[in-house]
Amino acid sequence: MKPSIRLRAFAKINLGLKIVGKRPDGYHEIRTVFQTVALHDSLEISLARRQGRIFLECDDPAIPAGRGNLVYRACELWKQARKFRGGIRVRLAKRIPAGSGLGGASSDAAATLLGLERLTGNRMDAVEQLRLAAQLGSDIPFFLWGGRALGIGRGEEVFPLGDLPRRHCLIVFPGFGVSTAEAYREAGRLARLRLTKPRHGPNIEFLGVRPPLPLENWGPAENDFERVVFARWPELAGLKRQLIRAGAETASLTGSGSAVFALFDSAPKLVRAARLVPGDWQTFRTRTLPRREYQRLLFRSSDK
Repeated sequence: MKPSIRLRAFAKINLGLKIVGKRPDGYHEIRTVFQTVALHDSLEISLARRQGRIFLECDDPAIPAGRGNLVYRACELWKQARKFRGGIRVRLAKRIPAGSGLGGASSDAAATLLGLERLTGNRMDAVEQLRLAAQLGSDIPFFLWGGRALGIGRGEEVFPLGDLPRRHCLIVFPGFGVSTAEAYREAGRLARLRLTKPRHGPNIEFLGVRPPLPLENWGPAENDFERVVFARWPELAGLKRQLIRAGAETASLTGSGSAVFALFDSAPKLVRAARLVPGDWQTFRTRTLPRREYQRLLFRSSDK
Protein backbone atom coordinates (compact mmCIF):
# COMPACT_ATOMS: atom_id res chain seq x y z
CA MET A 1 0.00 0.00 0.00
CA LYS A 2 1.13 3.54 -0.71
CA PRO A 3 1.62 5.83 2.34
CA SER A 4 -0.46 8.68 0.88
CA ILE A 5 -2.03 9.94 -2.32
CA ARG A 6 -3.00 13.36 -3.64
CA LEU A 7 -5.82 13.95 -6.07
CA ARG A 8 -8.22 16.53 -7.43
CA ALA A 9 -12.00 16.73 -7.16
CA PHE A 10 -13.37 18.62 -10.17
CA ALA A 11 -16.56 20.69 -10.33
CA LYS A 12 -19.47 20.15 -12.74
CA ILE A 13 -22.00 22.28 -14.52
CA ASN A 14 -25.43 21.19 -15.78
CA LEU A 15 -26.06 21.68 -19.50
CA GLY A 16 -29.79 21.76 -18.85
CA LEU A 17 -31.89 20.25 -16.08
CA LYS A 18 -35.53 19.15 -16.24
CA ILE A 19 -37.62 18.06 -13.26
CA VAL A 20 -39.89 15.33 -14.61
CA GLY A 21 -41.93 14.52 -11.50
CA LYS A 22 -41.89 13.21 -7.97
CA ARG A 23 -41.07 9.58 -7.27
CA PRO A 24 -42.67 7.17 -4.77
CA ASP A 25 -39.46 7.29 -2.70
CA GLY A 26 -39.89 11.05 -2.17
CA TYR A 27 -37.08 12.10 -4.51
CA HIS A 28 -37.63 13.97 -7.75
CA GLU A 29 -37.10 12.37 -11.15
CA ILE A 30 -34.80 14.51 -13.29
CA ARG A 31 -33.15 14.63 -16.70
CA THR A 32 -29.87 16.48 -16.92
CA VAL A 33 -26.60 16.64 -18.83
CA PHE A 34 -23.53 16.85 -16.60
CA GLN A 35 -20.24 18.39 -17.76
CA THR A 36 -17.01 18.52 -15.75
CA VAL A 37 -14.92 21.69 -15.61
CA ALA A 38 -11.33 22.25 -14.51
CA LEU A 39 -12.18 24.11 -11.26
CA HIS A 40 -11.30 21.72 -8.44
CA ASP A 41 -10.80 21.00 -4.76
CA SER A 42 -7.68 19.11 -3.63
CA LEU A 43 -7.41 16.09 -1.34
CA GLU A 44 -4.58 14.24 0.34
CA ILE A 45 -5.46 10.80 1.68
CA SER A 46 -3.17 8.76 3.92
CA LEU A 47 -3.43 5.80 6.24
CA ALA A 48 -3.64 6.81 9.89
CA ARG A 49 -1.60 5.14 12.63
CA ARG A 50 -4.56 4.75 14.97
CA GLN A 51 -6.60 1.72 13.95
CA GLY A 52 -10.13 2.24 12.76
CA ARG A 53 -10.28 6.02 13.11
CA ILE A 54 -11.18 8.52 10.39
CA PHE A 55 -9.60 11.97 10.57
CA LEU A 56 -10.78 14.75 8.26
CA GLU A 57 -9.17 18.18 8.12
CA CYS A 58 -10.52 21.00 5.93
CA ASP A 59 -9.03 24.43 5.31
CA ASP A 60 -12.52 25.98 5.31
CA PRO A 61 -13.84 26.24 8.88
CA ALA A 62 -17.42 26.52 7.57
CA ILE A 63 -17.23 22.97 6.17
CA PRO A 64 -18.09 20.18 8.68
CA ALA A 65 -15.26 17.79 9.47
CA GLY A 66 -17.29 14.88 10.85
CA ARG A 67 -20.17 12.76 9.55
CA GLY A 68 -21.79 15.86 8.13
CA ASN A 69 -19.13 15.80 5.42
CA LEU A 70 -19.55 13.44 2.45
CA VAL A 71 -15.80 12.72 2.47
CA TYR A 72 -16.05 11.35 6.01
CA ARG A 73 -19.11 9.28 5.08
CA ALA A 74 -17.34 7.99 1.96
CA CYS A 75 -14.49 6.76 4.16
CA GLU A 76 -16.94 5.05 6.52
CA LEU A 77 -18.84 3.35 3.72
CA TRP A 78 -15.68 2.23 1.93
CA LYS A 79 -14.17 0.83 5.16
CA GLN A 80 -17.35 -1.17 5.78
CA ALA A 81 -17.64 -2.45 2.21
CA ARG A 82 -13.98 -3.48 1.96
CA LYS A 83 -13.70 -4.68 5.60
CA PHE A 84 -10.77 -2.33 6.07
CA ARG A 85 -9.73 -2.04 9.72
CA GLY A 86 -7.07 0.61 9.36
CA GLY A 87 -7.38 4.32 10.00
CA ILE A 88 -7.76 6.97 7.30
CA ARG A 89 -6.69 10.61 7.32
CA VAL A 90 -7.93 13.10 4.71
CA ARG A 91 -6.83 16.70 4.18
CA LEU A 92 -9.29 18.67 2.07
CA ALA A 93 -8.50 22.02 0.45
CA LYS A 94 -11.70 23.69 -0.76
CA ARG A 95 -11.97 25.94 -3.79
CA ILE A 96 -15.42 24.96 -5.12
CA PRO A 97 -17.98 27.09 -3.21
CA ALA A 98 -20.45 25.21 -1.03
CA GLY A 99 -24.12 25.57 -1.96
CA SER A 100 -23.26 26.70 -5.48
CA GLY A 101 -24.68 23.80 -7.51
CA LEU A 102 -21.19 22.92 -8.76
CA GLY A 103 -21.12 19.52 -7.05
CA GLY A 104 -18.09 20.13 -4.87
CA ALA A 105 -19.13 17.88 -1.97
CA SER A 106 -20.18 15.07 -4.34
CA SER A 107 -16.93 15.33 -6.29
CA ASP A 108 -14.92 15.25 -3.05
CA ALA A 109 -16.71 12.05 -2.03
CA ALA A 110 -16.18 10.35 -5.39
CA ALA A 111 -12.50 11.31 -5.37
CA THR A 112 -12.21 9.85 -1.88
CA LEU A 113 -13.59 6.48 -3.04
CA LEU A 114 -11.23 6.42 -6.02
CA GLY A 115 -8.29 7.57 -3.94
CA LEU A 116 -8.80 4.91 -1.27
CA GLU A 117 -8.91 2.22 -3.93
CA ARG A 118 -5.66 3.34 -5.49
CA LEU A 119 -3.97 4.02 -2.14
CA THR A 120 -4.69 0.57 -0.70
CA GLY A 121 -4.81 -1.45 -3.93
CA ASN A 122 -8.14 -2.84 -2.68
CA ARG A 123 -10.26 -2.22 -5.77
CA MET A 124 -13.90 -3.10 -6.34
CA ASP A 125 -15.66 -3.85 -9.59
CA ALA A 126 -17.56 -1.13 -11.44
CA VAL A 127 -21.00 -2.29 -10.24
CA GLU A 128 -19.98 -2.19 -6.57
CA GLN A 129 -18.24 1.13 -7.08
CA LEU A 130 -21.37 2.70 -8.56
CA ARG A 131 -23.55 1.18 -5.83
CA LEU A 132 -21.45 2.75 -3.08
CA ALA A 133 -21.38 6.10 -4.86
CA ALA A 134 -25.18 6.13 -5.28
CA GLN A 135 -25.62 5.37 -1.58
CA LEU A 136 -23.70 8.52 -0.73
CA GLY A 137 -25.53 10.92 -3.04
CA SER A 138 -27.26 11.45 -6.37
CA ASP A 139 -24.45 13.22 -8.25
CA ILE A 140 -21.59 11.06 -6.99
CA PRO A 141 -21.73 8.26 -9.60
CA PHE A 142 -21.18 10.86 -12.34
CA PHE A 143 -17.87 11.92 -10.80
CA LEU A 144 -16.53 8.38 -11.17
CA TRP A 145 -16.66 9.03 -14.94
CA GLY A 146 -16.37 12.76 -15.58
CA GLY A 147 -16.66 14.38 -19.00
CA ARG A 148 -20.20 14.78 -20.35
CA ALA A 149 -22.98 12.43 -19.31
CA LEU A 150 -26.73 12.05 -19.24
CA GLY A 151 -28.14 11.79 -15.72
CA ILE A 152 -31.60 10.36 -15.05
CA GLY A 153 -33.49 9.04 -12.03
CA ARG A 154 -32.29 11.12 -9.06
CA GLY A 155 -29.23 11.86 -11.20
CA GLU A 156 -27.50 8.70 -10.03
CA GLU A 157 -28.20 6.76 -13.27
CA VAL A 158 -25.40 7.94 -15.55
CA PHE A 159 -24.98 7.35 -19.28
CA PRO A 160 -21.66 8.68 -20.67
CA LEU A 161 -22.01 10.90 -23.75
CA GLY A 162 -19.44 11.92 -26.33
CA ASP A 163 -17.33 14.94 -25.49
CA LEU A 164 -18.12 18.26 -27.13
CA PRO A 165 -15.45 20.76 -28.25
CA ARG A 166 -13.58 22.29 -25.32
CA ARG A 167 -14.86 25.70 -24.26
CA HIS A 168 -13.79 28.51 -21.96
CA CYS A 169 -16.09 28.63 -18.96
CA LEU A 170 -16.89 31.55 -16.68
CA ILE A 171 -18.47 30.61 -13.35
CA VAL A 172 -20.00 33.29 -11.14
CA PHE A 173 -20.77 32.67 -7.48
CA PRO A 174 -22.80 35.45 -5.82
CA GLY A 175 -21.54 34.65 -2.32
CA PHE A 176 -24.59 32.83 -0.99
CA GLY A 177 -25.73 29.23 -1.34
CA VAL A 178 -29.10 27.72 -2.21
CA SER A 179 -30.62 24.82 -0.28
CA THR A 180 -31.22 22.00 -2.77
CA ALA A 181 -34.08 20.58 -0.67
CA GLU A 182 -35.85 23.94 -0.52
CA ALA A 183 -35.31 24.54 -4.24
CA TYR A 184 -36.88 21.17 -5.09
CA ARG A 185 -39.87 21.86 -2.86
CA GLU A 186 -40.49 25.24 -4.44
CA ALA A 187 -39.93 23.97 -8.00
CA GLY A 188 -42.40 21.17 -7.34
CA ARG A 189 -44.96 23.59 -5.98
CA LEU A 190 -44.66 25.96 -8.92
CA ALA A 191 -44.87 23.20 -11.50
CA ARG A 192 -47.65 21.32 -9.61
CA LEU A 193 -45.69 18.17 -10.22
CA ARG A 194 -47.68 14.96 -10.29
CA LEU A 195 -46.46 11.65 -8.93
CA THR A 196 -44.83 9.71 -11.73
CA LYS A 197 -43.38 6.24 -11.98
CA PRO A 198 -39.58 6.46 -12.23
CA ARG A 199 -37.97 5.25 -15.41
CA HIS A 200 -35.18 2.68 -15.30
CA GLY A 201 -33.55 3.47 -18.61
CA PRO A 202 -32.89 6.44 -20.87
CA ASN A 203 -35.89 8.18 -22.36
CA ILE A 204 -35.62 7.78 -26.13
CA GLU A 205 -37.46 11.01 -26.83
CA PHE A 206 -35.17 12.80 -24.41
CA LEU A 207 -32.13 11.52 -26.29
CA GLY A 208 -33.29 13.36 -29.42
CA VAL A 209 -31.40 16.53 -30.32
CA ARG A 210 -33.83 19.18 -29.16
CA PRO A 211 -33.87 21.94 -26.55
CA PRO A 212 -34.03 22.46 -23.63
CA LEU A 213 -31.46 19.72 -23.00
CA PRO A 214 -28.78 19.92 -25.69
CA LEU A 215 -26.91 16.70 -26.38
CA GLU A 216 -25.07 17.65 -29.56
CA ASN A 217 -24.56 21.39 -29.01
CA TRP A 218 -24.08 23.77 -26.12
CA GLY A 219 -27.44 25.44 -25.83
CA PRO A 220 -29.82 26.72 -24.95
CA ALA A 221 -29.16 25.13 -21.55
CA GLU A 222 -32.39 25.60 -19.62
CA ASN A 223 -32.69 24.70 -15.97
CA ASP A 224 -36.04 24.25 -14.20
CA PHE A 225 -34.57 25.64 -10.99
CA GLU A 226 -34.14 29.03 -12.66
CA ARG A 227 -37.80 29.94 -12.19
CA VAL A 228 -37.36 29.42 -8.43
CA VAL A 229 -33.92 30.95 -7.92
CA PHE A 230 -34.32 33.84 -10.38
CA ALA A 231 -37.65 34.81 -8.80
CA ARG A 232 -35.91 35.25 -5.45
CA TRP A 233 -32.68 36.72 -6.81
CA PRO A 234 -33.54 38.56 -10.07
CA GLU A 235 -29.99 39.90 -10.23
CA LEU A 236 -28.90 36.37 -11.25
CA ALA A 237 -31.40 36.39 -14.12
CA GLY A 238 -30.04 39.78 -15.17
CA LEU A 239 -26.49 38.42 -15.12
CA LYS A 240 -27.46 35.49 -17.35
CA ARG A 241 -28.96 37.87 -19.91
CA GLN A 242 -25.85 40.05 -19.83
CA LEU A 243 -23.53 37.08 -20.34
CA ILE A 244 -25.49 35.91 -23.38
CA ARG A 245 -25.45 39.43 -24.85
CA ALA A 246 -21.69 39.49 -24.21
CA GLY A 247 -21.18 36.53 -26.55
CA ALA A 248 -21.71 33.41 -24.45
CA GLU A 249 -22.75 30.40 -26.50
CA THR A 250 -24.94 29.42 -23.56
CA ALA A 251 -25.42 30.52 -19.97
CA SER A 252 -27.45 28.99 -17.17
CA LEU A 253 -27.86 28.29 -13.51
CA THR A 254 -26.00 25.11 -12.56
CA GLY A 255 -27.77 22.50 -10.44
CA SER A 256 -30.11 24.21 -8.00
CA GLY A 257 -27.77 27.20 -7.89
CA SER A 258 -26.62 29.64 -6.84
CA ALA A 259 -23.75 29.72 -9.37
CA VAL A 260 -24.31 30.80 -12.97
CA PHE A 261 -22.00 29.61 -15.75
CA ALA A 262 -21.37 30.81 -19.29
CA LEU A 263 -19.47 29.08 -22.11
CA PHE A 264 -17.38 30.98 -24.69
CA ASP A 265 -15.50 29.95 -27.81
CA SER A 266 -12.61 32.32 -27.04
CA ALA A 267 -10.76 33.58 -23.98
CA PRO A 268 -11.09 37.30 -24.93
CA LYS A 269 -14.89 36.97 -24.95
CA LEU A 270 -14.77 35.45 -21.48
CA VAL A 271 -12.52 38.23 -20.18
CA ARG A 272 -14.85 40.91 -21.52
CA ALA A 273 -17.90 39.18 -20.05
CA ALA A 274 -16.23 38.83 -16.65
CA ARG A 275 -16.12 42.63 -16.40
CA LEU A 276 -19.91 42.63 -16.21
CA VAL A 277 -19.93 40.71 -12.93
CA PRO A 278 -20.55 42.76 -9.75
CA GLY A 279 -17.33 43.37 -7.88
CA ASP A 280 -18.40 41.61 -4.68
CA TRP A 281 -19.27 38.37 -6.51
CA GLN A 282 -16.69 35.62 -7.00
CA THR A 283 -15.64 34.60 -10.51
CA PHE A 284 -13.77 31.54 -11.73
CA ARG A 285 -12.19 31.42 -15.18
CA THR A 286 -11.93 27.79 -16.16
CA ARG A 287 -12.70 25.41 -19.03
CA THR A 288 -14.71 22.32 -19.82
CA LEU A 289 -12.93 19.06 -19.10
CA PRO A 290 -13.36 16.06 -21.46
CA ARG A 291 -13.63 12.60 -19.91
CA ARG A 292 -10.21 11.30 -20.86
CA GLU A 293 -8.50 14.43 -19.55
CA TYR A 294 -10.64 14.33 -16.40
CA GLN A 295 -9.49 10.80 -15.64
CA ARG A 296 -5.87 11.63 -16.47
CA LEU A 297 -5.75 14.73 -14.26
CA LEU A 298 -7.65 13.26 -11.31
CA PHE A 299 -4.54 11.80 -9.65
CA ARG A 300 -2.19 14.64 -10.52
CA SER A 301 -1.38 16.75 -7.47
CA SER A 302 0.12 19.62 -9.49
CA ASP A 303 -2.20 22.47 -10.56
CA LYS A 304 -0.35 22.93 -13.85
